[in-house]
Amino acid sequence: MALSDNIPKYILSKKQMSFNVVFTALFSIVTDLLLAPLSIHNWFVLANGHSTIATIAFWALCFLILILSREKLYSLRNRNITVLSYILWCLCEMLLISLLYMSVSLLGERLSWFVQANRSPFENFLHSFIFCIFGLGVPNVISILYCAVSEKDQTIRLMNFSNVVSDTESSPQNAKRITLYDNSGVLKLVINQNNLYYIESDDNYIKVWYQDSYSELKQYMLRCKLKTIEESFAESDLVRCHRKYIVNINKVEQMSRQKDGSFSLDLGMNRIEPIPVSKTYEEGFLARFNSR
Repeated sequence: MALSDNIPKYILSKKQMSFNVVFTALFSIVTDLLLAPLSIHNWFVLANGHSTIATIAFWALCFLILILSREKLYSLRNRNITVLSYILWCLCEMLLISLLYMSVSLLGERLSWFVQANRSPFENFLHSFIFCIFGLGVPNVISILYCAVSEKDQTIRLMNFSNVVSDTESSPQNAKRITLYDNSGVLKLVINQNNLYYIESDDNYIKVWYQDSYSELKQYMLRCKLKTIEESFAESDLVRCHRKYIVNINKVEQMSRQKDGSFSLDLGMNRIEPIPVSKTYEEGFLARFNSR
């Protein structure tokens, strides 16, 4: 993957972000506490006294920085974020935490909370930044690898079935089929992507609306969450437009602005009512619609 390529959408999923923050925080804390006895310059300690207060306050602020940073990154998930941009974002997190470490060190020395052996502010910053590369970088890589492995095991995935035996008529070599599994991992439905119109959420179930071989609109229901579909089909033509709907972007014939300023989608079939586009997904959906 080149630096100019967009990162996979699952890296910016809420599940991945939450796991990343928690795992990174625990990994960094445990690693630093294990290494603290080996460093005569480190003021981290969990005992009675001001050093303990500084240690707890520092880690709490670091945790807050990670949460706010990942929430902001999550809010940008519908934009095209490259590998290079993601790396620079992570480096900025490391720089902020290193500056925080340097500030706490200076404050602690001035208040005589702890004494560091004649180490300059720059040395404190450099020492912290080197640790951040390991303490934040390693768990970040591990969490991404874990998420990548989990992605392959999603109950719903987009595949090319040109070489797979099926009870349907043979399709062109580049025809893509969408395989739908229930929460138990049992295959329930295989349809051509070009025949799918939209998917609708219904509590813990989804309704799949598609056109069969007789050009009739059909509905199929299975137990699954719409969020799983959104993450699994992030790179396909299936796009989230509302908390209840995912549509095939190629089936949208017209977007109409309503009186309240919102948009609705016309999929070109009389039996399908206009599908709303909520403000949450409007920007990302418009970008996909205009670039198709």
